[in-house]
Amino acid sequence: MSSKFRINDKVIIITGKDKGKIGIIKKFLNNKKKVILDGLNLVYKHQKSIPSKNILGGIIKKESFLDISNISHFCDENNKLSKIGFIFKFNKKLRYLKLNKLKIL
Repeated sequence: MSSKFRINDKVIIITGKDKGKIGIIKKFLNNKKKVILDGLNLVYKHQKSIPSKNILGGIIKKESFLDISNISHFCDENNKLSKIGFIFKFNKKLRYLKLNKLKIL
């Protein structure tokens, strides 16, 4: 089955501490249930220094995974969130925004 989300899709966070912020999907977890958004959902990580690899220790900011149920696609034209539908054209399965019905992703 095709996934509704892909890398470089523009999404909006619908729940959590960053609710309402817009970002781009950067990475998926191995089972495609969690995503990393570019520059969002930042957490603090206490990093131990590793002298052999020239890694400095301290407290660093890092992007954390978000569950796929906490995000939705974002439509630039209407500035609203939209659901994704699938349509068959030319024997291919294509994704489209249900809000516009013409914009194929």
